[in-house]
Amino acid sequence: MTNALTGRRVAVLAADGVEQVELVEPVKAVRAQGATTELLSIDDGSIQAMNHDVETADTFPVDKKVSEASADDYDALILPGGTTNPDKLRTDPAAVAFVKSFVESGKPVGVICHGPWTLVEADVVRGRTLTSWPSVRTDIRNAGGTVVDEEVVVDGNLTSSRNPDDLPAFCREVVTQFAQGRLHAGT
Repeated sequence: MTNALTGRRVAVLAADGVEQVELVEPVKAVRAQGATTELLSIDDGSIQAMNHDVETADTFPVDKKVSEASADDYDALILPGGTTNPDKLRTDPAAVAFVKSFVESGKPVGVICHGPWTLVEADVVRGRTLTSWPSVRTDIRNAGGTVVDEEVVVDGNLTSSRNPDDLPAFCREVVTQFAQGRLHAGT
């Protein structure tokens, strides 16, 4: 599947505290298939990534504030994890609205680890099956979703994985789902 994503624009939504490997590896995977990526965040400037939630890692320049972005401008969305990152995103109305709009559009979304917290806040997991980091699973169930403990789960336009160990399978499946393009939300 060489250059399967040529011409596709992928939004990556993250904030300070993003788990670096969950940001870098999916971006590398979609770029390797020809996609262009844009890092969106709640503020201008740069975001501070972390390793294992507690070790300071690299910083990454923000391309655009999420409040200035529209789901219409992108073909797919990546929501990396890290404990702090989605906790910040789910308290930002613009980030929550962007995620809700994206999921409801039927465009593909890849989410890993703690990333589903933003989906929960956007009220888009009801009736959906996902996987996540164990501490997020109760929140998904309480929001009406079903949780399974699998390496990668695809439910309609949502592709989810549990943790950094799942990144090889997650990245492969995200590329596949992003190449297929728009799906019907909830199917």
